[in-house]
Amino acid sequence: MIAIQIARIIAHFSLFLDLTDDETLDPDEAVEMMELLGADLKALDKGFLRELVDAFAIIAPEYRGEAQQLVRDIPYSFYLEEELAADDPVRLAELEAIRAARD
Repeated sequence: MIAIQIARIIAHFSLFLDLTDDETLDPDEAVEMMELLGADLKALDKGFLRELVDAFAIIAPEYRGEAQQLVRDIPYSFYLEEELAADDPVRLAELEAIRAARD
């Protein structure tokens, strides 16, 4: 499944930006790249985006510790479920409640 392969590429890139220390990677540049990545993810075809969101949960066990949780949280961090539910106000309200409870 190509979504799993793409999820791994995104996970590696995202982990690099999240976990690289500030002396090695300029934090402002890392934030800018994360914003660009998020915009690119939200622009994906909704069918493929659904597959990709599901793929992060599948590949997360390949990682350990903090990295595993970061990979599992990629859809949450980039508001991808909200993007998928953009035309469903009931689902958006559910996601908002989940986010409020989690934060």
